[in-house]
Amino acid sequence: MENPLPEKNKRWKIKLHEIIYEADTPAGKLFDVILLVFIIASILLVMLESVASIDLKYHFWLNVGEWIVTVLFTIEYIARVITVKKPWKYIFSFYGIIDLLSTLPKYLSLIFAGTHALVALRALRLLRVFRILKLARYLGASNQLATALKASRAKISVFLFAVVIAATIFGTIMYLVEGEKNGFDNIPKSIYWSIVTLTTVGFGDIAPQTPLGQFIATIIMVLGYGIIAVPTGIVSAEYTRSTNNEEEQKLKKEQSNTVALNTQSCQNCLAENHKDKAEYCYNCGQPLHIK
Repeated sequence: MENPLPEKNKRWKIKLHEIIYEADTPAGKLFDVILLVFIIASILLVMLESVASIDLKYHFWLNVGEWIVTVLFTIEYIARVITVKKPWKYIFSFYGIIDLLSTLPKYLSLIFAGTHALVALRALRLLRVFRILKLARYLGASNQLATALKASRAKISVFLFAVVIAATIFGTIMYLVEGEKNGFDNIPKSIYWSIVTLTTVGFGDIAPQTPLGQFIATIIMVLGYGIIAVPTGIVSAEYTRSTNNEEEQKLKKEQSNTVALNTQSCQNCLAENHKDKAEYCYNCGQPLHIK
């Protein structure tokens, strides 16, 4: 007679995998929302503990709360490892590394002082909200902006090089005009002032005192507004060009093998972005649902 225990154990792991790794089922959504609540709570605990007056009064309870969260995250990490067929794929994945790094600091604080604050790394786990709320559909504009920046990198690099040269020239001139008696002690410091003025930041730690120096500073300030506008125009032109190709990009997306809105995760290879209502993994062919 066939032993039913291995089959029950397998089904138990599959169900737990669907809850932990996916957000398409009610249980999966609930799990991820609870996880995000605990992540935010943990970050708030660390922030409150950094306030001396609050920590002095509530240190014990803050520490207890942080340990509760850490233990829960440890259990969650172990559950993520044991519910996949190839644990190392999760362990060395982006989220796997983040999950581990966000759990270890509290334990390390028992050995090394000052490492407790590193639990703030848990903020990175909030990236899961993109999967839970399916915000991928709203990332098209940001992807176009990234593409525009990448396409503009050569022009922007040349422009920034020209700005550095201009700042060096203006800084040297101001060093010669103002001199050490007015705070322009050396050329590097004068270049620093020139960059601060060109970018319209204006810390005010150094200021020209002579009429000629003030006139040159006025010219630099006016140029600063143009300098801010130029890279914006370069990127905007590339962004417009990218927008004009939006229909072509949509067509390519429709013809692609995967859809980015599905949160189904393969238990075998952890592949994501399956088509809606997909029954098998597009990467390894394993079934995605319990039969």
